[in-house]
Amino acid sequence: MAMLKEIAGLNSGRVLITGNGKKLARIYLNSWGRGRKILAEYLPFQVKGDVYIGSPFESDDFEVYLIVNPLSRPKAEREKLHRWLAEQRDRLVLLYEGKYVRDSITRYGIRDFIDYLIAYKRETVGFERVDVMRLESGRVVETKTYIRRY
Repeated sequence: MAMLKEIAGLNSGRVLITGNGKKLARIYLNSWGRGRKILAEYLPFQVKGDVYIGSPFESDDFEVYLIVNPLSRPKAEREKLHRWLAEQRDRLVLLYEGKYVRDSITRYGIRDFIDYLIAYKRETVGFERVDVMRLESGRVVETKTYIRRY
């Protein structure tokens, strides 16, 4: 749980959650939102506190941002997002992707702009699997897997 707790305590960074990990995304936004303003494109889940809805590309007044489905966008939008992420080094950015991506993150250009990848997968045999990867310069430098039976 050390890497998951480390992410919850971040003051800046970019975290990509893939695989419909709404519960994890909600926990991080609630943790990061204490005393900070959050701007979300839209909310695919409920969050405690004040959350403003709007385009993150048009405002620098927030400390925490939620970007939804960054990998499923057209090429021009992905390039715009990559430029924006490069400028947001001092902010907390949560990128939430509904589709599952784990090791294949190396095929996506966004890998150069994220600090952590959390890949959530609910297995059919009665457990959930969460893979957490820390990235530096687009390369995976640390990996941890958590499994929870339900």
